[in-house]
Amino acid sequence: MSPGAGRARQNEIYTQGIHGRTPRVPTDHAELERQARRAMSKRAWAYIAGGAGEGTTMSANRAALDRWAIVPRVLRDVSSRSLEIELFGRTLPAPVLFSPVGAGALAAHEADVHIGHAAAELGVPYIFSNQGSAPMERVAAEMDRVASGAPRWFQLYWSTDDDLVDSLLARAEKMGADAVAVTLDTTMLGWRPQDLNLGSLPFARGEGIDQYTSDPRFTEIVAERVRSAAAERPEITLGAIKTLFSIARNAPGKMLDNLRAPEPRAAVQTFLDIYSRPSLNWDDVAGLRDRTSLPIVLKGVLHPDDARQAVDVGVDGIIVSNHGGRQVDGAIGSIDALDAIAPAVDGRIKVLVDSGIHTGADVFKALALGADAACIGRPHMYGLALAGADGARDVVANIIAELDLTLGLSGHTSVGDVNRDAVQRVS
Repeated sequence: MSPGAGRARQNEIYTQGIHGRTPRVPTDHAELERQARRAMSKRAWAYIAGGAGEGTTMSANRAALDRWAIVPRVLRDVSSRSLEIELFGRTLPAPVLFSPVGAGALAAHEADVHIGHAAAELGVPYIFSNQGSAPMERVAAEMDRVASGAPRWFQLYWSTDDDLVDSLLARAEKMGADAVAVTLDTTMLGWRPQDLNLGSLPFARGEGIDQYTSDPRFTEIVAERVRSAAAERPEITLGAIKTLFSIARNAPGKMLDNLRAPEPRAAVQTFLDIYSRPSLNWDDVAGLRDRTSLPIVLKGVLHPDDARQAVDVGVDGIIVSNHGGRQVDGAIGSIDALDAIAPAVDGRIKVLVDSGIHTGADVFKALALGADAACIGRPHMYGLALAGADGARDVVANIIAELDLTLGLSGHTSVGDVNRDAVQRVS
C-alpha cells in the first residue's frame, strides 16, 4: 500500500461510481456481514460466523473496542503518512495480517489459495491455516506468482504425533514462512451450538484437512492405520453416503478412486484423533526453539502472566486472541486483554491482536493500546464468500485505507507514533 492509501482507495471507488459501478463488497462491516450470510450455506455461516456458547465473548470483543475513543489532534501537518512496520526482519506496508481461518472451503473452493493471492496483492502477510483447504505449498506458489517472496506465516496446531509437528514445521520453513504462530487455545474444540445444531463438523467431511493429507508423515500414519485396521461394518445411511462423497471429493486424487479406497476415510478419522494435544504445556513451547529456525509466536494469550512467561521462555511474539469468541463463552475481550498485556510485555517481544477487529479505526485503537499489528479474520472470509480473491483483498484494502485516513485525521503521520495518548477510555 502506498502513502496516502486511504485517499487513493476512496478516489478509486468514487471514480467507479461516476460510471455507475459500486463496490463488489460493502465498505462497512454490518452490510458486509449481511450480504455474506446470504451468500453462504447454513453450514458455512455456522462455522465461520458462529461462536462459543451464547456468543458473549464475541460481544465482549466489540464492547472492549467501544470502551475506547480516539482523541483527534488538529493543526498538524499530516500530508505525508506512513503505515509501515517491521516484523521479524520484514518491512510491511501496513500493520495488518490475514488471520488463519480453518475449513475455508466452506466459503470458496481452494479458499486458502484465493486468500494468499489477496494478501500477496496487498503485500501483507497471510497466516496459513494449519486446517487449510489447500496444501501450504500450493498457496505459497500462488503468492509467489503474484509477488515473489510475498510475506507468509504458518499457523501450527500441535498434534499428538511429534513427528507430524516436525514435518509441518519443516514444510513451513521450506515454503518461505517468516514465522510460525502456535495456536494454544484450541487443544480441544469449544462448545459451538451453531455447528452442533446442524451436526456439522467440516473436518469429519474431509473439509479443511489438506495440510494433513498432503503431509508425508500424516500419510504414513494413515497407511499404518489402514494396514492394522480390523474389518468394520459402518452404519449405512443417506447422511453417511453424502459424507463419504464429501470425503472423496476433498481428498487428493480422483473422486471415484477415493470412494473405493479406505485411505480417505481413515485420513479423516486420523485427523480427528491426532490434530491437537490437550497436554500441551510450557515445556513443549520451550523446546520448540530446537525444532525450528522460524520466529515463534504464541496465539491465544489473554493473561498478563502468560505473556510474561512467553517472554521468559524466549518466544518472539504473541497474538492476544480469544479465537474470535469461538472457544470459551464468557471470556475476556481481546482488547481488554491487550490493555493489561502490553504493559506487562513492555516491548520485549512483538504483540499482535485479533478477534473482533473489523475496521481501520479498530486497528488504530489496537495500536494505541500497545499492539504492533492486528489480524483480520471473519471480514476477509466474508469478502471471499462474496467475490473470491478480489473480495478478500478489497475488504482488507478498505480496512487499511480507513486506518490511513484515521491516522491522518487524528493528527498522526506514522503508526509507530500512535500510543495511549491517542485514545481515551470512555466507560
